[in-house]
Amino acid sequence: MFHANEHEPVHVHGKCQGRECRARIEVQDGKVAGVSYSRVRGRAELAPAERRLSEALASIRAEEIVQRWIDFFVLNRPIVPQRIHRRLR
Repeated sequence: MFHANEHEPVHVHGKCQGRECRARIEVQDGKVAGVSYSRVRGRAELAPAERRLSEALASIRAEEIVQRWIDFFVLNRPIVPQRIHRRLR
């Protein structure tokens, strides 16, 4: 997820039962160049399995995340939250 009052660089928060991590998406020349992960100050860390899942999701969907970020923050378009109900492969 990302918050409506976010700031650059493009990033999303992975959350689970009050624990959290951040995935920062590096964009160069309009393309995803990489994804880095970090703790969120003041929040408990995700458990290792939760963090792996959050990292996999951010990596797999990085281009989609960047597009939604642009839609929301740059083009001021509404976006529809998406819930994932099945396991990642």
